[in-house]
Amino acid sequence: MKEKLISKEFLTTSMETSIVKITAKGQIIIPLKMQRICKLKKGDQLLVVEENGAIVLKKIKNTEFATLLLQSEKVAKELWDNKEDEIWDTV
Repeated sequence: MKEKLISKEFLTTSMETSIVKITAKGQIIIPLKMQRICKLKKGDQLLVVEENGAIVLKKIKNTEFATLLLQSEKVAKELWDNKEDEIWDTV
């Protein structure tokens, strides 16, 4: 599969770009200009998505994923609290 390349012109005219370094702890600093553009502030949550080797960050509202998270937790609890499956603990 051929790798898709993004032109320098596209990167410099369509969006804000910056190069950041990853710390020893795997952290990055989002440039202040980008924080302002995206209206990021302390305590905001970002969704991190990996897609074909690219990492995408998206600011989320607490309510956007609250329902999905609650439903996921409910389903997981039902699966893990199933007494019938405890037989596998003895195998």
